[in-house]
Amino acid sequence: MSDDEITSAEESTPRVEPVTAPESTPEAETPPSTPTQTPWWVSDASSSVSTSLTTLAPAKRVIQVTWYIALAMSLIAGVVGALIGKTAFDNSTNLITSNKVIDRAPDSIAGIAARVSPSVVEIDSTTSSGSDTGSGFFIAKNGYIMTNNHVIETAFLAKAKITVKLSNNNEYTATVVGRDTSYDLAVLKIDVSDAPALVLGNSDNVQVGDPVIAIGSPLGLQGTVTSGIISAKNRPVTTSSDNTAGESSFIDALQTDAAINPGNSGGPLVDATGAVIGVNSAIASLGSTIDGQPGSIGLGFAIPINQAKTQADQLIKTGTSHHPIVGMSLDSSFPGPGAKIADTASAILAGGPAAKAGLQPGDIILAIDGQEISVADDLIVAIRSHAIGDTVTLKYQRGTVIKTVQVTLVASQ
Repeated sequence: MSDDEITSAEESTPRVEPVTAPESTPEAETPPSTPTQTPWWVSDASSSVSTSLTTLAPAKRVIQVTWYIALAMSLIAGVVGALIGKTAFDNSTNLITSNKVIDRAPDSIAGIAARVSPSVVEIDSTTSSGSDTGSGFFIAKNGYIMTNNHVIETAFLAKAKITVKLSNNNEYTATVVGRDTSYDLAVLKIDVSDAPALVLGNSDNVQVGDPVIAIGSPLGLQGTVTSGIISAKNRPVTTSSDNTAGESSFIDALQTDAAINPGNSGGPLVDATGAVIGVNSAIASLGSTIDGQPGSIGLGFAIPINQAKTQADQLIKTGTSHHPIVGMSLDSSFPGPGAKIADTASAILAGGPAAKAGLQPGDIILAIDGQEISVADDLIVAIRSHAIGDTVTLKYQRGTVIKTVQVTLVASQ
């Protein structure tokens, strides 16, 4: 697999109407009158009350009226000034805030993440070639952890220390219980009891469009949560390996658009109930970003948990695991369509399923259980998605003749 492929409300200011001072009536010409009922804020000159007396109004009354007017104007000016001052110099932004508590349902993304995150660990190792960071998760209370083989393989081969960091930042030295390069899986163990093991779901029941959540330590950022959906199923994915045999991993993968980045490898992909349905393993990328590492473009791949738990069970019990085979070698250079059995005498395993079914070197496998085969990797992935002992139907071509045959898968040695 190449790096280019898989890896507000506004506030209104109160209006102040202009105030016009009342006109004064000349004292010498004002006829005497009885006190009027004119309101104090309206000038006597504009009153509709008629006057019949001829004596002058006392000067004191004129003085009193002027005093009331002045007082009123002062009060109005004070209010206007206060409003202007408040508007100009009040530093308060009057932002709208809320103290309401968000009710997060247990099956919300936040609710699921809160439950699952304590079970997810960061896996770190350092060798002469550099440092590696990946993810993993507890699958048993007595400290067993599932992860990808490629997360720990370099450190394992170099006999380097592998450290597991929990969500509470406690660190433990891990031992490798077993690993399976063909499925890119490994099981580690740390010395703890009553670990928060996750529930393993049923990946066969997953449907395209189902919501999923990925949790891990991408680029060393522990406890990162991303969400998305299942984008596709049964994606044949091949990943390279650092093992001395040069064996690659073949995954019949779940595809997701939940962001997965380097360091997410080995972490859980969980469904809407919080059950693990996949082990995040690989991404497709168009290029490099931070420190030369490819970034997510929404094409992530996970090992289906049904496949992973079968291998993990074997690794815990025996330290090794086996995968189903047909007993034939394929020509990886054949461009397709189909997967060609290598045209060599040793291509067919003596006594194996392929030999018993009469398959021969040079035969081209066109389909398995009705699923068309494009290249050799497709056939390998399809076979390894089955269990040992399963019977499959192969459609093949020999020369111009097309035939079908049934074979029962056996365990690899």
